Amino acid sequence: MENSITSKCCNHQPWFVLLVFFVFCIELFSFDYSGKSALVTVLDGNHGNVINTQSSLPHDFTEITNASVSPLPKTDEKGDLKVVTEIDSCVGRYIFVHDLPSRFNEDLVNNCRLLTRGTDKNMCPYLDNLGFGPEIENPEDVLMNNSWFLTNQFLLEVIFHNKMKRYECLTNDSSIASAIYVPFYAGLDMSLYLWGFNTTVRDSASLGLVKWLSEKPEWKRMWGRDHFLVAGRIAWDFRRQSDNETDWGSKLRFLPESKNMSMLSIESSSWNNDYAIPYPTCFHPSKDSEIFRWQDRMRKQNRQYLFSFAGAPRPEYQNSIRGKIIDQCLASKSQCKLLDCNYGTTNCDNPVNVMKVFQSSIFCLQPPGDSYTRRSIFDSILAGCIPVFFHPGTAYAQYIWHLPKNYTAYSVYLPVKDLSEWKINLNETLLRMPEDRILRLREEVIKLIPRVVYASSRSRSETLEDAFDLAVKGILDRIESVRVMIREGKDPSIGFADGDDYKYTFSTYGN
Repeated sequence: MENSITSKCCNHQPWFVLLVFFVFCIELFSFDYSGKSALVTVLDGNHGNVINTQSSLPHDFTEITNASVSPLPKTDEKGDLKVVTEIDSCVGRYIFVHDLPSRFNEDLVNNCRLLTRGTDKNMCPYLDNLGFGPEIENPEDVLMNNSWFLTNQFLLEVIFHNKMKRYECLTNDSSIASAIYVPFYAGLDMSLYLWGFNTTVRDSASLGLVKWLSEKPEWKRMWGRDHFLVAGRIAWDFRRQSDNETDWGSKLRFLPESKNMSMLSIESSSWNNDYAIPYPTCFHPSKDSEIFRWQDRMRKQNRQYLFSFAGAPRPEYQNSIRGKIIDQCLASKSQCKLLDCNYGTTNCDNPVNVMKVFQSSIFCLQPPGDSYTRRSIFDSILAGCIPVFFHPGTAYAQYIWHLPKNYTAYSVYLPVKDLSEWKINLNETLLRMPEDRILRLREEVIKLIPRVVYASSRSRSETLEDAFDLAVKGILDRIESVRVMIREGKDPSIGFADGDDYKYTFSTYGN
């Protein structure tokens, strides 16, 4: 009997080996599947919890990083089992874009002829080339062919949206998104109703937007604190504090839901949930090599003027220092070049005129105008012209993701709170600057050029980060800091949308 059984086992030995191998594979597969499930749990734990700080904080928010890996069973050429580690480079960078009703963006573009009611400017041509505007002819060889466009400074929201459409880490799965982008063209909407409309009309789209957002499942995970929008006007335009018909702008940023979102705009307010990113300039390179060529060209420029100013006086503002700057520029004669941008004098919207002056100047004066900031800041950086600031709100307190914290490395600061404190002779002050410091400042300015331009929306940079890339990085870090607070059991609303009364003071920046 024993020999018979042994004989049968021996005869069926290949089948027995296959059976054992099959069981082993099942066990191995189960082990791998559990590993993948663990990764999914991490993602869901990081992005899927419901956060309602109005009642209670979440119990747990599991952290993920770009080091999250998933071991996958594979075999080599010999058939031996090997483990390959794969890293998802988009973990922590995924962005989900809300598909808004067209009235919040596309319809505004389609009705471009109505965007500047009360003025004689037609905005439609500026919307060509994905918001960059028409390509500029360069008969005087001041610019570089194929890289310069007639870009309107108020079209940041359109430019940003078109660049976001090509962002490498977009996702249709909002549960794994680190941030939620809201492509509302708030600035264009405001342009429709700034003149001759009551506050109810001016606020209509903003109220409709927050109602639409608050009904979406994405909103309820962090009650909007992972949401951000981009505006092409200064943030103050969206912070009307009363319903008086004579008050300027909309109250978008004072709506309860909007307070939970972050907004990126060309100039931030003094509230913590507003962030400034660079004005769109007219330079939109499609290759890194175009930036490198432009930088080399700016290093070699012959700069015949000590300083220059492009702008107009602001007599309607009692304490404006612009009039004083213009007077001293004219008094300096050949040391200063004035580009008078008063109405009908010179076409300062033409970048050829502006860049010709800035490229031939060592210093470019940047006083506040209608608001703290100016596009001219970034035009001067493009020209390798060292910016001279008179107020911290013009740049230092604004573009924290794009400009160095050490402001003395790239600019000159002459603090003047108002005209009554003007005690500066610009010509003498700037002439005292040592030549070696001027060279260091200029080189730092030229190095900043890639960081302040919005590169072509139709291509991606090979090695450089542009203004869009840095803005995305900044907002992702901002939202992650909120998640850290939640994981630590803190209330994320604390400080999120608070006002900072000291943001634009002089004390931080010395004398």
